Amino acid sequence: MFGIIRPCRHRLSEGMRTEWMAHLCGLCLALKGDHGQFARIATNYDGLVISVLVEAQFPASSDAGATSAWRRTAGPCPLRGMRSAPVAQGEGARLAASVSLVLASAKMRDHVADGDGMLARRPVAAVARRVAATWDRAGARTGSELGFDTAVLVDAVERQAGIEALAGIGTPLLEVTEPTETATAAAFGYTAVLAGRPGNRAPLEEAGRLFGRLAHLLDAVEDLAEDARTGSWNPVTATGTGLTEVRRLCDDAVHGVRLALREVEFASKAQGRLAHILLAHELERSVERAFTSGGCSPREQHQHQGQHEQHEHHNAYGAPPFMPPPAPPEPPRRRRGLVAGCAVWTGLFCTGQVCCKDPYEDPWDGRPREGWCAKCCDNCDGCGDCCDCCGNCGEGCECCGCCDCRARRSPTARVTERNLIAR
Repeated sequence: MFGIIRPCRHRLSEGMRTEWMAHLCGLCLALKGDHGQFARIATNYDGLVISVLVEAQFPASSDAGATSAWRRTAGPCPLRGMRSAPVAQGEGARLAASVSLVLASAKMRDHVADGDGMLARRPVAAVARRVAATWDRAGARTGSELGFDTAVLVDAVERQAGIEALAGIGTPLLEVTEPTETATAAAFGYTAVLAGRPGNRAPLEEAGRLFGRLAHLLDAVEDLAEDARTGSWNPVTATGTGLTEVRRLCDDAVHGVRLALREVEFASKAQGRLAHILLAHELERSVERAFTSGGCSPREQHQHQGQHEQHEHHNAYGAPPFMPPPAPPEPPRRRRGLVAGCAVWTGLFCTGQVCCKDPYEDPWDGRPREGWCAKCCDNCDGCGDCCDCCGNCGEGCECCGCCDCRARRSPTARVTERNLIAR
């Protein structure tokens, strides 16, 4: 999956984590239901924000039937550890699916144009273009059923290629991000129309415009080293913009999203809580993650710095009086063959262990591997800044209900709990 909003499971309370997974699974199943099994690869973390915004604006109802219209129980899924779960359904999930398909097709075309990986081969590129065109039509079909014209998204995608072709040193970076901003603004704004709150359309369009800017810039920053290595086009390099200026634009965009959200009228504070967490707090963490050198978290950087200082101290004053004996060599592990390893991996995947067990044993060499779900915890510092971050947006700790998370538990306690769950 892809996207800039990847909330760590340790930063979300139990209720918010369940809600986030409900929208993620709802988007995935909406793609499958409307567009077939293959379309599920277009599932992304950012697309579910559309579903979250639609649901947050609909007034809550005490009618059990009306409440259940937003949720249904889905059957076991390998990515949930073969567990059933409540998932989002309805117009919000379908709109999110429509937008995700169109934007995924744009990303696929961009990779084809850059000749990334296997897409440099003509037969593969031809198939990718055909899939992208199919997704465009499928997204437009679902959008029209909801009253949303995806032509603005397609137009933005088409204009993007022309703008990139003309961009050069000195071109304002925001000229390059404008098509993405326009597309996301339209998607965010239509959630207000779908929810019957036209007064929210203008602030949500502003939030969407800045969200699109962030998505474009952070994607460029994260790909900067790889694009330089492969010679692929990158907006930061092409326009000659310094990373300090890019960071300033990102920080301003995060602040602008927070200001726009304050003008949005959600059905209730509780219903708007997840939207607030994702757009007011997780966006800021996404910026920190993208600009952290080498992908290390602040805690890891501190550890590396301490090791470096210790090494310098030894060089200046000699080795310590006692050197621990070297660790014994690791015994050789029996490796499975290709077919046997694939068979074991399939079993691990179908039972959800590849996703949810942390760690699981590698099917080929038996080494412990990190579960896929644990990878969302990049830069997770154990939620220690959970309550501090809420104060930055002026809403206080009540804004996201994060104070009941595991912020005050020691890392050892969290690892112990995770191992117990894995068993």
